[in-house]
Amino acid sequence: MRVLVTGGAGFIGSHIVDGLLAAGVDVRVLDSLDPAAHGSTAPALDPRAELLVGDLADAATATAAVDGVDAVCHQAAKVGLGVDFGDAGDYVHNNDAGTASLLAALWRREFSGRLVLASSMVVYGEGRARCRSHGVVTPPPRRASDLDAGDFDWHCPDAGCTRQLAWVAVGESTPLDPRNVYAATKLHQEHLCFLWGREAGARVLALRYHNVYGPRMPRGTPYAGVASIFRSALAAGTLPEVYEDGAQTRDFVQVRDVARANLLALTHLDPPSGAYNIASGEPHTVLDMARAIAGSHDAALAPVVTGAWRLGDARHIVASPARAAEELGFRASVGFDEGMAEFAAAPLRPAAAAVGN
Repeated sequence: MRVLVTGGAGFIGSHIVDGLLAAGVDVRVLDSLDPAAHGSTAPALDPRAELLVGDLADAATATAAVDGVDAVCHQAAKVGLGVDFGDAGDYVHNNDAGTASLLAALWRREFSGRLVLASSMVVYGEGRARCRSHGVVTPPPRRASDLDAGDFDWHCPDAGCTRQLAWVAVGESTPLDPRNVYAATKLHQEHLCFLWGREAGARVLALRYHNVYGPRMPRGTPYAGVASIFRSALAAGTLPEVYEDGAQTRDFVQVRDVARANLLALTHLDPPSGAYNIASGEPHTVLDMARAIAGSHDAALAPVVTGAWRLGDARHIVASPARAAEELGFRASVGFDEGMAEFAAAPLRPAAAAVGN
């Protein structure tokens, strides 16, 4: 079996490559080796993998990459909230155009093998919530005026109700509501892949990653996840700065677990096409995570809660991991305390913050 891993020299992709090679799978990697993700260092890639360097959005590159492969693991993407809306063109080029180019190359090859897409929990927006008076509701977009006033929590959208809402774990059938450019492109990737799958008669699995962390994360870039940003601050000798009040709830899932979920999605005998939450099932607040990383460096260190905010950030987003457990046999194995303690000492990948990813 030969598997193409796009973005396979990156943070998550390189761990997937490791898992595939350990399972005896022949691996081809296509990666642009963008300096924002890789800096000036050589990629952390097992030399047994075949490496093609190029832009997936280029038709000739995509055609060469898919030649002779039996399955595709599509990880290549520009990730994170970014700097501002000026990043929109780069997100669309890397995520939408890159995916369209890959699918067109597969179509030209009349490929009908399995496609596994790296999607994200950001497609849910603010997810779902519960009001004690009105039951399960969709949290409304938070207003800048409320955030400026330090009112970070959700409030019931029902007319006349001001109750604070509690988060509800989202399943894959939860209505999708992307609320930033990155989220919009991830949802478009899903739509394109599922449309291709129906036309090609191929199995397509979209793995909606929750907050992935672990060794090889890029550092010093606004396109990295919050765990990397906190870890980078400590490496630079400064305290992590936590936005809002730190009570934002997330599911932090370790990268080796995410890689294992991809391996199952690629090799499991008969998983149905569709979306799958890839999560630990163990929610924690952002402040919990910052304290765990800082405390692993020095028990006396405490993160700084700034009250700053970004309009595209979700307040709470927590997944139900039930479908991945039932259909793929995936359950996270690395606990929060164990994973964060390891991550606090793990090397990060140098990255150039000023360059797009």
